Amino acid sequence: MALLTLLDASLAYGHVALLDHAAMSVENGERIGLIGRNGSGKSSLLKILAGMELPDDGLLQVQQGLRRVYVAQEPAFEAGATVFEAVSDGVAEARDLRARYENPAPGEDLDALQSRIEAVDGWTWEQRVDETLHRLQLDPDRQVDALSGGLRKRVALARALAAAPDVLLLDEPTNHLDLDAILWLQELLTSFRGALVVITHDRAFLDAVSTRIVELDRGVLRSYPGRFSAYEATKARELQDEALAQARFDKLLAQEEVWIRKGVEARRTRSVGRIARLERLREQRAARRDVVGKAKLELDAGMRSGKIVAELEGVSKAFGERTIVRGFDYTVLRGDKVGLIGPNGAGKTTLLKLILGQLAPDAGTVRLGTQIQVAYFDQMREVLNPEATLADTISPGSEWVEIGGTRKHVMGYLGDFLFAPARANSPVKSLSGGERNRLLLARLFARPANVLVLDEPTNDLDIETLELLEDLLTDYPGTVFLVSHDRTFLDAVVTSTLVSEGDGAWREYEGGVEDWLQQSRRAAALAAKDAAKAAAPKALAAPAPVAGPVAAPAPARRKLSYKEQRELDELPVRIAALESEQKALSEQLAGTALYSETPQRVAGVHARHAEIDDELMALLERWESLSGPAR
Repeated sequence: MALLTLLDASLAYGHVALLDHAAMSVENGERIGLIGRNGSGKSSLLKILAGMELPDDGLLQVQQGLRRVYVAQEPAFEAGATVFEAVSDGVAEARDLRARYENPAPGEDLDALQSRIEAVDGWTWEQRVDETLHRLQLDPDRQVDALSGGLRKRVALARALAAAPDVLLLDEPTNHLDLDAILWLQELLTSFRGALVVITHDRAFLDAVSTRIVELDRGVLRSYPGRFSAYEATKARELQDEALAQARFDKLLAQEEVWIRKGVEARRTRSVGRIARLERLREQRAARRDVVGKAKLELDAGMRSGKIVAELEGVSKAFGERTIVRGFDYTVLRGDKVGLIGPNGAGKTTLLKLILGQLAPDAGTVRLGTQIQVAYFDQMREVLNPEATLADTISPGSEWVEIGGTRKHVMGYLGDFLFAPARANSPVKSLSGGERNRLLLARLFARPANVLVLDEPTNDLDIETLELLEDLLTDYPGTVFLVSHDRTFLDAVVTSTLVSEGDGAWREYEGGVEDWLQQSRRAAALAAKDAAKAAAPKALAAPAPVAGPVAAPAPARRKLSYKEQRELDELPVRIAALESEQKALSEQLAGTALYSETPQRVAGVHARHAEIDDELMALLERWESLSGPAR
């Protein structure tokens, strides 16, 4: 039996139907990724599943005794509460029941109270909270008000997990989290034993966590088994089929409209059925909700900058005793697309300001190139005036916007970013978070620039807009600096990555996040192996001869035996075979067919995929050993 079942649910705000006779169920152990356009009603649906709101119509069936916990996008805590007190709210019932048992009121039924305490495992609620705090690496004595956004989100997750829910409902859990925290959350949710429903636009996170995708599209819920990558392939085919079916329908409707206007023939008795069919066609066309349009993003790269955008030599910067950048050498060339990765507070924004000459270094030199035009996307949206209208934000004092030498009316330009003309004179403060990000992108792209600095541009944007922005930046001829925790977005856009390695050290890696992670894992494995060798007891050195001829120097490379040479020749074939097998397994994991088989089969494919990584590492080390110089 399903834990939660939503039947024939309807919900509308004004004339917009967010849920249109929608239905879905949540099974035990499922991890559902809930996706959809900004404003499509995902958060409202999650609150309905959590029992916090009611649909206008329809029914939500809940299994008896089910424990549901909802974690909001912006969690709220009591002012002045410590971390321990905030997390204890997750077991508030158990805490209050035991307090009543220990200090009973006159006439209290202690037997019934004891039974209820045992049912909610209330005798050991402190231990459950302590275990959760230790697991999530939280200091119980710190004040929640003094924590960063990422740590506050971690406290909210701890509060939810301490309640041991059967269904965990998360709204944008990766917001405010850095990459390490996102990977930590990913592992935490993968090992969670209950059911999970999560709203997120982080595609890599969705792909790793979800076992089923549910899409809220034009009021209807559609289910897709498997990971997000499998959904993308299926959805593309569905949209093509839908467009073809609607084109045929519209053609038939147009033909019938032509026929009805002929006059005499349409009034004959034998045509009554055809007239009734035309009326039904008209009703179906009026009721149809077309696919929401896509944003049309354009960039004006402005004048061409010099070949060298910025050159840094020995740059250092510190604030008090905290070093942000130490002895950094770096050159940025025209057309480079650079991603910056590091934990919250590592100094990514400070490094960007040093590179662009907006901040003077404590030591070292920064030389900027010529003809540089910088456009800056601020994640805090501080450049937006909440009282200004959308039109004035884009083009103050003018009705026209010029993009790449082409003039556009501001109404049409706002329409390219999915803002209706009726909203052009609305104040910025009336927009949602995702809409403000779209407006900020519209404002940014309305100005010529050959250097783009994008600080967390992906927050609150829906997946389709993210993909359009990826394509735009990939084809952009200028230079891009991108700060983001969205791994898929970074991998699609950047050509190199600057990574904070602690204590002011920054290192450049070719490629995106996955390339950096692979290089880091291999470097860590080799370092651990070298450390193990160094820690092993060394063999006693042979005593030096008293006299005799001087020994000849050792050869630079030892001669391989026949068996070793044959092994070296076969290694490339073995490595290629393993890589081919791993690619095939990845395709299975990304598809839908695998998840219709037994859980043991799915687990076996996952395990084999991980084993191949270890086998490849061993073969690469053996190749290095055989082909390298003698030691």
